[in-house]
This record gives sequence, C-alpha cells and structure tokens, in this order.
Amino acid sequence: MPAVFFDIDGTLFDTRADLAGTVNHTRRDLGLAELPVETVITHVGQGARYLLEHSIPEAKVPYEELWEIFRSHYAEHCCETVVPYPNVRRTLDELKARGWLLGVNTNKPNFAVKLILEKFGMTRYFGQAVVAGGDGIPLKPDPQSIRECASRLGGHRLSAHDWMVGDSWTDMQAAANAGVKGAFCTFGFGRLNDSRYTIKINRFEELLRHLKAEE
Repeated sequence: MPAVFFDIDGTLFDTRADLAGTVNHTRRDLGLAELPVETVITHVGQGARYLLEHSIPEAKVPYEELWEIFRSHYAEHCCETVVPYPNVRRTLDELKARGWLLGVNTNKPNFAVKLILEKFGMTRYFGQAVVAGGDGIPLKPDPQSIRECASRLGGHRLSAHDWMVGDSWTDMQAAANAGVKGAFCTFGFGRLNDSRYTIKINRFEELLRHLKAEE
C-alpha cells in the first residue's frame, strides 16, 4: 500500500493559540509588546528559527537566547489549547484499517510534536515515522524530510501514489520536490502562495474519498 504523510500545525491540529501565546511570552520577556495571534501565525510553517526571527525581528539578543525562552515556555504550554481538527481520529482509523502507511512530516520542533501526539494518543498511528524540526534533517520544502519519513516506514520507497497532506506552501512544494501528490488543507492557517497541489480538501475526512482511488 502507498503512504500518506501529514503536517501537524493547521493539518492534524489547531495549534494557533499556544504558538502565538508562546511567541508573545518570549516578546514580553524581552520587554516587547505582544502581537495579534493572526500576525504571529503568518510566520508558522517554516520552522522555529523562521518563526522567531520574523515574529520578533526587533530582538537584540542572539537566536539561541530567543530559542531557549521559546522552547522552555512552549514545552510547558504546547498542549494547553491545542485540539485535533474534526474527524481526524476517525479518518486516521479508517486509513489505517485500509492498510495505508501513515507518517508525520513537520517543521514543528520535535519535542512539541512528541508531547502533542502523546496527549491525544496518536503515536500509535505513526510509530517511528515522525520527522520533525530538530531531527537534523533539512526542513520542508526540501524533499529529504519526506524521504526520511518514508524510510522509517519499514524502508518504504516513495512513488507517485504517495501523498503529502498539509496547509502550507512548504508542504505542497515538498510533495512536488519528492514526486508525491499534495493535498492542500483549506481549513488550516498556512499560506499556499503559488505552490501547486493535486487536490484541495475543505474537511479532513475528505481524504478518505480522494485516497480511495489509490487503493
């Protein structure tokens, strides 16, 4: 069976409030004013460094200091308000039952991914096939992240029947770069920009119908 790889932020989970809250906590620690949630969220999707450097551009401290403030607070609060999008669990259950190989491919820091998946009992869907920021692998849109995720699925070899599901241009570009199909989630909070996709889904469970053709 083919494989399907999922982004986290804006795809499996709504993480906006906790991400923005942690960025604003970091800003307060530096004596800076808070930003609106929607302003912070425009910088999500390209990894922690991009998020911090673009949401706190006036910081006068090294990135390592920014990261430590952010990491410490987010480790405590990344699961405070986060929720899965509707029908995520039901959809994953059905895909698993159909024999699909499931993986997570995200630029989100690995410690937060682990905490969120564990909180909602979703590690069982993906096993070792979780590639995240901080794993030492180039971030999306580099295709190496998808290739590494596939290798953790028992050495799965990517093909044009595999899918990347996400809400950002980085997801769709990574899919194109890796030679797999892209499902763009319109319900997320990422930006497509000018990236191409195979399908758009307005609700997570729509994947079931679209992926049926690959079985």
